[in-house]
Amino acid sequence: MSTTYTVRDSATMLRRNLLHIRRYPSLSIMLVAQPILFLLLFVYVFGGTLGAGLPGRQGGGDRRDYLVYITPGILFMTVASVALGTAISTATDMTTGIIARFRTMNIARVSVLTGHVLGAVIKTGFAVVVVTGFAFLLGFRSGTGPVGWLGAIGLLILIAFSLTWLTVGLGLAADSVETASNTPLFLMILPFISSGFVPTDAMPAGLRQFAQHQPFTPMIDTLRALVTGAPTGSDLWLAIGWCLLIALAGYLWSRRLFLRVPAK
Repeated sequence: MSTTYTVRDSATMLRRNLLHIRRYPSLSIMLVAQPILFLLLFVYVFGGTLGAGLPGRQGGGDRRDYLVYITPGILFMTVASVALGTAISTATDMTTGIIARFRTMNIARVSVLTGHVLGAVIKTGFAVVVVTGFAFLLGFRSGTGPVGWLGAIGLLILIAFSLTWLTVGLGLAADSVETASNTPLFLMILPFISSGFVPTDAMPAGLRQFAQHQPFTPMIDTLRALVTGAPTGSDLWLAIGWCLLIALAGYLWSRRLFLRVPAK
């Protein structure tokens, strides 16, 4: 099938996923509400104590300093939350028979998957804008300029693209929607064992080694550097490398499952 037809069919599947957003607005609200609740919880309940322990500040920091520190981690969790929802929607398609129907139609098979991925990236953009705006309302101030924000936006899109391909595979591999809602939960847990909420230097030795070398830490550190105007260093290339690796592995795995595993 030609590239033209693949693009056309992918656009059709994207439209289908966007219509789902319009018809089920409560899902979009939940995708935004969860990271906002985390933001409020950590800033106003734990922010005073955790802010005082931030390094590099004379006498420690305060809640506003902690808000600046935690916002990149919350943005990452926003992306992960949308990706988790994609696993559920993919599993729903597999278990309700719509995938079997699509397989009988003269369409590019990969378009069913790319429709989910592109739709998730668009939902991620919406959620990130809302959460970022809420962070500014709470007092977040960025120390960077347009170039830094463009870099942060580009990295968030890349993270969304990679995590979504991974969760599409998890959704296809799940034997039920309930399973698909549980298997990607590590995407919401691993940010807590990273530099997203506290500096890794404050962790015990074994946990610190894991936190410093897991994929999400350089992603969050790079986001933090981009939105605060700090140098990114080698974290930028580590973040891009991890994103590309996860995206490629997720795409190949998802494609293999979709072509070989019968619709449930």
